[in-house]
Amino acid sequence: MGSRGAGRAHDFSDWDFLVLTDDFPSLERDLHALVAPLRPLSEQWDPYSHHACYMLMLRGPRKIDLIFPSEKRRWAPAWDPRPDTLEAIERHFWDWIVWLEQKRRGGKDARFEKSFADMFELLLRPMGVAEQPASVHAAVDAYVGARDVLEQRFGMHLSRDLEREVRPALEER
Repeated sequence: MGSRGAGRAHDFSDWDFLVLTDDFPSLERDLHALVAPLRPLSEQWDPYSHHACYMLMLRGPRKIDLIFPSEKRRWAPAWDPRPDTLEAIERHFWDWIVWLEQKRRGGKDARFEKSFADMFELLLRPMGVAEQPASVHAAVDAYVGARDVLEQRFGMHLSRDLEREVRPALEER
Protein backbone atom coordinates (compact mmCIF):
# COMPACT_ATOMS: atom_id res chain seq x y z
CA MET A 1 0.00 0.00 0.00
CA GLY A 2 1.09 3.63 0.16
CA SER A 3 2.98 5.39 -2.61
CA ARG A 4 4.74 2.22 -3.75
CA GLY A 5 1.48 0.31 -3.95
CA ALA A 6 -0.13 3.16 -5.88
CA GLY A 7 2.79 3.59 -8.29
CA ARG A 8 3.68 7.08 -6.97
CA ALA A 9 6.94 6.18 -5.24
CA HIS A 10 10.09 8.29 -5.43
CA ASP A 11 13.64 7.37 -4.50
CA PHE A 12 13.08 8.01 -0.78
CA SER A 13 9.64 6.38 -0.43
CA ASP A 14 9.09 3.88 2.34
CA TRP A 15 7.52 0.46 2.02
CA ASP A 16 4.05 0.15 3.56
CA PHE A 17 2.58 -3.31 4.03
CA LEU A 18 -0.97 -3.93 5.11
CA VAL A 19 -1.00 -6.96 7.42
CA LEU A 20 -4.19 -8.90 8.05
CA THR A 21 -4.27 -11.54 10.74
CA ASP A 22 -6.77 -13.50 12.78
CA ASP A 23 -4.32 -13.75 15.68
CA PHE A 24 -2.81 -10.33 16.33
CA PRO A 25 -1.67 -11.14 19.90
CA SER A 26 0.51 -14.01 18.66
CA LEU A 27 1.87 -11.99 15.78
CA GLU A 28 2.57 -9.04 18.07
CA ARG A 29 4.45 -11.35 20.44
CA ASP A 30 6.50 -12.97 17.65
CA LEU A 31 7.08 -9.96 15.38
CA HIS A 32 10.58 -9.14 16.63
CA ALA A 33 11.76 -12.67 15.82
CA LEU A 34 9.93 -12.68 12.48
CA VAL A 35 11.70 -9.54 11.26
CA ALA A 36 15.11 -10.43 12.72
CA PRO A 37 16.40 -11.88 9.40
CA LEU A 38 16.07 -8.36 7.93
CA ARG A 39 18.64 -7.16 10.49
CA PRO A 40 16.87 -3.86 11.19
CA LEU A 41 18.82 -0.94 12.58
CA SER A 42 15.71 -0.14 14.58
CA GLU A 43 12.23 -1.45 15.15
CA GLN A 44 9.36 -0.29 17.31
CA TRP A 45 5.64 0.22 17.48
CA ASP A 46 4.58 3.67 16.31
CA PRO A 47 3.27 5.55 19.36
CA TYR A 48 1.48 8.10 17.16
CA SER A 49 -0.55 6.02 14.75
CA HIS A 50 -4.30 5.40 14.79
CA HIS A 51 -3.67 1.74 13.91
CA ALA A 52 -1.01 -0.63 15.15
CA CYS A 53 2.07 0.06 13.02
CA TYR A 54 5.42 -1.68 13.43
CA MET A 55 8.20 0.49 12.06
CA LEU A 56 11.50 -0.89 10.81
CA MET A 57 14.56 0.99 9.64
CA LEU A 58 16.99 -0.95 7.45
CA ARG A 59 20.30 0.11 5.95
CA GLY A 60 19.98 2.34 2.95
CA PRO A 61 18.14 3.82 4.83
CA ARG A 62 14.98 1.94 3.98
CA LYS A 63 11.88 2.41 6.10
CA ILE A 64 9.26 -0.32 6.31
CA ASP A 65 5.89 0.05 8.03
CA LEU A 66 3.79 -3.00 8.84
CA ILE A 67 0.27 -1.68 9.29
CA PHE A 68 -2.42 -3.64 11.11
CA PRO A 69 -5.70 -1.87 10.24
CA SER A 70 -7.86 -4.03 12.51
CA GLU A 71 -5.89 -2.93 15.60
CA LYS A 72 -6.98 0.57 16.59
CA ARG A 73 -4.63 2.60 18.77
CA ARG A 74 -4.70 5.85 20.67
CA TRP A 75 -1.79 8.20 20.47
CA ALA A 76 0.64 7.97 23.34
CA PRO A 77 1.49 11.06 25.37
CA ALA A 78 4.49 13.16 24.38
CA TRP A 79 7.85 11.53 24.96
CA ASP A 80 9.27 11.91 28.46
CA PRO A 81 13.07 11.93 28.09
CA ARG A 82 14.60 9.75 30.79
CA PRO A 83 17.47 7.27 30.84
CA ASP A 84 15.02 4.42 30.16
CA THR A 85 13.31 6.19 27.21
CA LEU A 86 16.18 7.96 25.43
CA GLU A 87 17.08 4.98 23.21
CA ALA A 88 13.46 4.62 22.05
CA ILE A 89 13.35 8.37 21.38
CA GLU A 90 16.50 8.00 19.28
CA ARG A 91 14.92 5.22 17.20
CA HIS A 92 11.69 7.16 16.82
CA PHE A 93 13.32 10.42 15.83
CA TRP A 94 15.35 8.94 12.96
CA ASP A 95 12.36 6.94 11.73
CA TRP A 96 10.12 10.00 11.92
CA ILE A 97 12.61 12.31 10.18
CA VAL A 98 12.91 9.84 7.28
CA TRP A 99 9.12 9.69 7.04
CA LEU A 100 8.91 13.50 7.06
CA GLU A 101 11.55 13.82 4.37
CA GLN A 102 9.59 11.34 2.25
CA LYS A 103 6.51 13.53 2.54
CA ARG A 104 8.51 16.67 1.76
CA ARG A 105 10.14 15.14 -1.32
CA GLY A 106 6.82 13.69 -2.43
CA GLY A 107 5.13 17.12 -2.36
CA LYS A 108 2.73 16.18 0.47
CA ASP A 109 3.01 19.65 1.96
CA ALA A 110 -0.05 19.62 4.24
CA ARG A 111 0.83 16.21 5.65
CA PHE A 112 4.44 17.28 6.12
CA GLU A 113 3.52 20.50 7.95
CA LYS A 114 1.11 18.79 10.35
CA SER A 115 3.48 15.92 11.13
CA PHE A 116 6.45 18.27 11.45
CA ALA A 117 4.51 20.28 14.05
CA ASP A 118 3.51 17.03 15.79
CA MET A 119 7.16 15.94 15.96
CA PHE A 120 8.06 19.24 17.58
CA GLU A 121 5.31 19.03 20.19
CA LEU A 122 5.64 15.29 20.95
CA LEU A 123 9.39 14.72 20.71
CA LEU A 124 11.56 17.83 20.29
CA ARG A 125 9.89 20.18 22.78
CA PRO A 126 9.95 17.55 25.58
CA MET A 127 13.68 17.20 24.91
CA GLY A 128 14.19 20.90 25.55
CA VAL A 129 14.05 22.36 22.02
CA ALA A 130 12.46 25.78 22.56
CA GLU A 131 11.21 26.65 19.06
CA GLN A 132 9.94 24.59 16.15
CA PRO A 133 12.76 24.19 13.63
CA ALA A 134 12.24 25.69 10.17
CA SER A 135 13.35 22.64 8.15
CA VAL A 136 14.18 18.95 8.31
CA HIS A 137 17.88 19.81 8.51
CA ALA A 138 17.27 22.28 11.34
CA ALA A 139 15.20 19.62 13.14
CA VAL A 140 18.10 17.17 12.86
CA ASP A 141 20.51 19.74 14.28
CA ALA A 142 18.11 20.62 17.12
CA TYR A 143 17.50 16.97 17.93
CA VAL A 144 21.20 16.07 17.95
CA GLY A 145 21.99 19.01 20.23
CA ALA A 146 19.19 18.13 22.66
CA ARG A 147 20.07 14.43 22.59
CA ASP A 148 23.72 15.19 23.34
CA VAL A 149 22.73 17.33 26.33
CA LEU A 150 20.43 14.58 27.64
CA GLU A 151 23.08 11.90 27.16
CA GLN A 152 25.50 13.98 29.21
CA ARG A 153 22.88 14.65 31.89
CA PHE A 154 21.97 10.95 32.12
CA GLY A 155 25.58 9.72 31.88
CA MET A 156 24.90 7.56 28.85
CA HIS A 157 25.87 7.32 25.18
CA LEU A 158 23.56 6.05 22.44
CA SER A 159 24.67 4.30 19.28
CA ARG A 160 25.04 6.61 16.30
CA ASP A 161 24.23 3.85 13.76
CA LEU A 162 20.88 5.35 12.74
CA GLU A 163 22.30 8.85 12.53
CA ARG A 164 25.20 7.63 10.35
CA GLU A 165 22.72 5.90 8.05
CA VAL A 166 20.11 8.64 7.79
CA ARG A 167 22.06 11.92 7.70
CA PRO A 168 23.77 11.30 4.33
CA ALA A 169 20.45 10.30 2.76
CA LEU A 170 18.87 13.54 3.94
CA GLU A 171 21.61 15.49 2.15
CA GLU A 172 20.72 13.91 -1.21
CA ARG A 173 18.21 15.97 -3.12
